[in-house]
Amino acid sequence: MKADIIRKLAELERMSLAELQEKWRDLFGTEPPGYNRTFVIKRLSYRVQELAYGGIRPETRAQLDAALDTAGYDELGRPRPKPKNRPPVEGIVPGTLLVRHYQGERHTVTVLAEGFEYRGKPYRSLTAITREIAGVQWNGPAFFGLRGKDKVTVRRRGDDGE
Repeated sequence: MKADIIRKLAELERMSLAELQEKWRDLFGTEPPGYNRTFVIKRLSYRVQELAYGGIRPETRAQLDAALDTAGYDELGRPRPKPKNRPPVEGIVPGTLLVRHYQGERHTVTVLAEGFEYRGKPYRSLTAITREIAGVQWNGPAFFGLRGKDKVTVRRRGDDGE
């Protein structure tokens, strides 16, 4: 049986792309993907061996799926989208006031559950607020001291008398 599998794998290397695509239809029962020849050969090689020796055990598949899920990937290995209800800046809870003195003026931003508020107007990002304040593109979290070596300690509302 092993010699038969080796022969089938060697045949894949000698096939044209059209022949490989037909083999794909036979082994998978679907239309082949538009990937390059090397990918198709590798995937067909795996399928030939899977049919001959059996696939991944269900317990192993479950462990792999759990590891992907824990790492934030779907079953195809693509990153899962980040949840939309996460805080706008990691580690800062809604209600936090961000204060920056810039060119002699005090600028106060309130962190919301989904975004920020500056001068009564909602914003999706600190960078948009920073652009309004400074008039140029600037990293918002860095502007407010939330990134880099000069990272500041965040004070909650009421900590400084407000």
